[in-house]
Amino acid sequence: MTSVLIVDDQELIRTGLELVLGGRGVDVLGQAGNGREAIGLTRKLDPDVVLLDIRMPVLDGVAATRDLTKIGVRARVLILTTYGADRFVYEALRAGAAGFLLKTTPPRQLVTGIETVAAGESLLAPSLTRRLIEEHLRRPPPYEQVPPVLGGLTQRELEVFTMISRGLPMIRSPNHSWSAKPPSRHMSTGSWPSSICAVESRRSSSRTSRA
Repeated sequence: MTSVLIVDDQELIRTGLELVLGGRGVDVLGQAGNGREAIGLTRKLDPDVVLLDIRMPVLDGVAATRDLTKIGVRARVLILTTYGADRFVYEALRAGAAGFLLKTTPPRQLVTGIETVAAGESLLAPSLTRRLIEEHLRRPPPYEQVPPVLGGLTQRELEVFTMISRGLPMIRSPNHSWSAKPPSRHMSTGSWPSSICAVESRRSSSRTSRA
C-alpha cells in the first residue's frame, strides 16, 4: 500500500483528500498545513509520496520541495495545486518534484498518479503536457538558432554558418566570396561543432591574409 503525507493550507481540502485517498487504498500517514510542517513530518513519518500544494504560508510548496530534495528524504514529491501556470510547473520540477497535477484531477487519476510517482516514475497533468509540447513546437528549428559563441559573426558569416549546418557544401569563388552548391547524395548533414570550425577557419584565414 502506498503511503502519503497530505500538505495543504486549507483544512477542508486536506480532510477531503484523506477521505478520497483512504477510500481508494492509499495509506494517509498525516497532514500538514505548510511547507515547514511538511518537512518535519516527512522526516518523522517517512511516506512514499508527499502530496504538496504550491501556495502556502510560512514555506511554499516549491521551497519545501527544494528543501526535501536537499536533505535527501526517500519520499517523492507530487505537486497538487490549483495553479497550472508554466512558471509554477518549471519551478516545481527544477526544485525536484516528481510530478505535477491539478486539483481538477479526478480521484481515480489522482490515485494512479500517486502510485506512478511512488514507483519511481514522473508525470504531468495531461493538459499541461499538451501545452508544453505545443510551446516546444512553436520554437524555431535548431539550425535557425544561433549559438552564443557565434554572436560576433557578420550577417554573411551567419548565412554561411546556416548553410553549413544544413549540410550544404561551400565553394569559394576567385573573389573570395562563399556560396552553397547542391549537396551530393553522399553528403551527410553537418553538425554544430563542424560548422563552427568551418566558419572559424574562414575567419582565421581572412585575418591572416589581411596581416
